[in-house]
Amino acid sequence: MSNPWRRLGTLTLAAATSAALVPAVGAAAPSTTTTSSPVPTVSTAGGEVTGPLPGTVPGDPLADELADTYPFFSTPDPLAARGYVEEEFLLSGAADGYAPDGERVATDVDYTTRVVVRRPADERRFNGTALVEWQNVSAGYDLDALWDFDAMTRAGYAWVGVSAQRVGVDHLREWSPTRYGDLDVTGGGEYPADELSYDIFAEAGRAVADPGPDSVLGGLDARTVLALGASQSAGRMSVYYDHILPRTEPVFDGYNFAVGTAPSREGEAPVFTVLSETDVRSPRRPADNERFRRWEVAGAAHSGYRGQRYREPISERDLGAAPEFDCDEPPFSRTPLHHVLAAANHHLVRWVEDGTPPPTAEPLEFTDDGTKRRDELGLAEGGIRLSQHAVPTARNTGHNTGETFCVLFGTHEPFTDDTLDTLYPTRGSYLRAVKAVDRHNVRAGYLLPADAWNNWRDARDSDVGRRW
Repeated sequence: MSNPWRRLGTLTLAAATSAALVPAVGAAAPSTTTTSSPVPTVSTAGGEVTGPLPGTVPGDPLADELADTYPFFSTPDPLAARGYVEEEFLLSGAADGYAPDGERVATDVDYTTRVVVRRPADERRFNGTALVEWQNVSAGYDLDALWDFDAMTRAGYAWVGVSAQRVGVDHLREWSPTRYGDLDVTGGGEYPADELSYDIFAEAGRAVADPGPDSVLGGLDARTVLALGASQSAGRMSVYYDHILPRTEPVFDGYNFAVGTAPSREGEAPVFTVLSETDVRSPRRPADNERFRRWEVAGAAHSGYRGQRYREPISERDLGAAPEFDCDEPPFSRTPLHHVLAAANHHLVRWVEDGTPPPTAEPLEFTDDGTKRRDELGLAEGGIRLSQHAVPTARNTGHNTGETFCVLFGTHEPFTDDTLDTLYPTRGSYLRAVKAVDRHNVRAGYLLPADAWNNWRDARDSDVGRRW
């Protein structure tokens, strides 16, 4: 079957949780790293880079030999099939420390952290843009919350995950002393409140922008470097953008704040914020302008189905088990927020490189009593309406209740056969509706053609509208 979206042209989280967990403070442990061959160290614009470190899955985090360990939360995605590699580096330098209001509280404090890189192995596959993500530590360890294998590899991005905060680094040092025993982002315990994190993240951006043959990008020349952060990480990046960036040299060309807070000031670098239904709590919102875009996605959750399924096998491998939750309603919305995030990254690149502003989007709707307006099926009205929401086969929302993080998972409740038969009396009526909504969203700029094609394929392969 031909791809019905090809003629429309080409365009291009699940976040973890919201508040960081804070374990006990401690200075960095002495290194126990041993390796049979030296790992190269080079100087870059962002400090000293050591690596790539040896060791891949499968391995033993507690092994004495570095090559017998592997990177924490190494992706199981088939990178080689897309011509990609995953590499890990140590980044060392001297960082300044800042309070949340931007006051400088420390100068030239030594640090060592790690960066994980997933990039094209061949420079001809590289699209010229590096996506530098502030790793989320809400769960008490590093999460690559915005990594999107399909969208990022098909577009040719390089993705870089930065361990900037004490919570994540402390966990890494305990998880594999051999691999991570030298890491310290607290100045030996003197700055335990992540005062150094802002400058460490910026230093990592500088290292990514360095085009040297031994750089973290393996010699790839990034013409555009974007900063990404989800949830808790978006909050940290907002502090950086609002209060620290005005006092320092710019590093990143643009910023994408996902499912979290966004900066309150208007700066030179463009700012995109993409929010799920979970994250929109009030009809009061900042207006779009020449340097700011806000998109709200109906039916999507702060931490939805895709991210949970991706992390399950990794958590079992690296943590011994995947977390389980007892929510009051069936959890994990299946409205694909990552499709909208992929489109936002595409627009952010164009915004930075040639000044093309992203499209605006309608906000979610609220009633007079301050609650979200919903239709007769219980689905949110307004906002960006993907086909999974506008042509629904289930009640996907951004809201839930129950233990711990259930409030972030949204709901997914498949409709009964009777409801589906009423909504879609024929198979053709369902398929035509999916195609029409996705065509609209591609033309509006909220969805990439490749994701529209995937939606069409899923609808075509479903049983909705079939009469047996």
